[in-house]
Parts: sequence; C-alpha cells; structure tokens
Amino acid sequence: MNTKGLDHIAIAVPDTEEALKLWRDQFGFAVLLSEVVNAGTVRLTHLDLGNTHLQLVEPLTPDHPITAWLAANGPGLHHLCFKVDDVGEAMEEVRALGFQTAPKAHQGTAGNIPLAAAFTVVPIVVMGFYLWFARRMGAFDAL
Repeated sequence: MNTKGLDHIAIAVPDTEEALKLWRDQFGFAVLLSEVVNAGTVRLTHLDLGNTHLQLVEPLTPDHPITAWLAANGPGLHHLCFKVDDVGEAMEEVRALGFQTAPKAHQGTAGNIPLAAAFTVVPIVVMGFYLWFARRMGAFDAL
C-alpha cells in the first residue's frame, strides 16, 4: 500500500475541554481547529504536533459508537490515520489483505477555515486499535 505518511493520531476522550487541559495547556500543543461533525454527534479537535496532528474525538450523543468504545476502553488511543491518494483504492487493498473495513468511507473533519474540504477515512482494526486512511483535499492540506 502506498501511504504518504501519518495524517493524525486520534484519542477518544469523554470531554474535550478536560483533555485540552493536558494536551494544550500542559504540553503546549496549539489547537488548529475544533468542530462538531456528523450531524452533531461528535466533536473533533485537531492539535498541532509539528509533523502530524493529534485529534481529540469526543462523542456528543449516547448512541455514538465512540461512547460505547469509551465505556469499554476508557480514554486513550482510538486510531492512527495514514494519508493516501485514493481512499477507495486503499479500502480495496486492505480488504484484499483480509481485513474487515467499514462498509463505506465517511466524511471526517472539514475544517472551519476558508476553502477547506473534507477528507474521507476507512477504519480497519489491527492489534486492538483502528487504522484509518485519509485523502485530504483543499486548504486543510496546509494544516
């Protein structure tokens, strides 16, 4: 598979503001953007790690899958996301390797910045956590 490097590391958190007290206030990572996506069901907050992003993922509804994930696992590493040129192609490649994927790719962070466009991700489970593949489009590439 032709990956283009690490896009982001995602940590599931029950409360973004509490998590920011550690990642932003103590470690000093700047917040790049924070937004509510997927029809108001999840907040995604990206922090700048220099060569990649740290994404805090906070479920906002009791029926969101990450709510159940947090109940089972507690806060912590949820997924690694790798950059690819073609998410559909990456999905087919990982299926051919015998991994189960989501039925279809979905929209991730669009970014509350001018001219930003969404990227899509495909989750697969490896060694107890998710691997995602993303293609960034537009101004969000610069973050």
